[in-house]
Amino acid sequence: MLKKWLIKIAAPDNNYSISTRLRKKRFAFFKSLIQSVPYPLKILDVGGKETIWSREGFCEPNAINRFQITILNVYKEKTTSPNIVSVVGDARNMSEFADGEFDMVFSNSVIEHVGNYDDQMQMAKEIKRVGKKYFVQTPNLYFPIEPHFLFPFFQFLPLQIKVWILTHIPIGRRSKKVSDREQAIKIANRVKLLSKKELEKLFPEANIFEEKYLGLTKSFIAYEGSNISSKNLENTKVF
Repeated sequence: MLKKWLIKIAAPDNNYSISTRLRKKRFAFFKSLIQSVPYPLKILDVGGKETIWSREGFCEPNAINRFQITILNVYKEKTTSPNIVSVVGDARNMSEFADGEFDMVFSNSVIEHVGNYDDQMQMAKEIKRVGKKYFVQTPNLYFPIEPHFLFPFFQFLPLQIKVWILTHIPIGRRSKKVSDREQAIKIANRVKLLSKKELEKLFPEANIFEEKYLGLTKSFIAYEGSNISSKNLENTKVF
């Protein structure tokens, strides 16, 4: 019962889930940050998908000429909107792009997946190199429910216990337990959540906004290159 409830409130396709409500607030804030940037606006989405931009109105006829969106991911995505292209690449080495090539670099819940802290530092450097402005969101290390595994304090458990849980309990959105121990180790090591201090070291010049749920910080947004206050986001209620 608890697992079903956690999946429901975290589901990105559920209009009433925490994840969806926070995403809508997040994009409202993002849109306020880019209002002062002249069109056409070149956006690089590091690790995203076309669906999120389509859902937020960036692919509508009146927006096609205003936004040119490049999606960089580890796989090639088929795109349908004429203002979106998909490229295969590595967030830690975006040498295919020139310095300051994009007006805005956007990344949502990706930096915790690229590897260890050195890898995250390299991704942060590349974001700042290719983008004139940036907007980077990532879950909070200290939020009690680990968002990828939907398991209380999973992020703080020793690796051996994480592996035991994964091989004995179908946690998160998994319908089955992980049968292979080596695969369980890879899955357990796939996520490195960040604390606020760690994020501040990655983006020392950035404003850091704390997304709250029930008074707890669920995730952070590091944004730079705008004079707009995070009050735009604070004043939008989730519940």
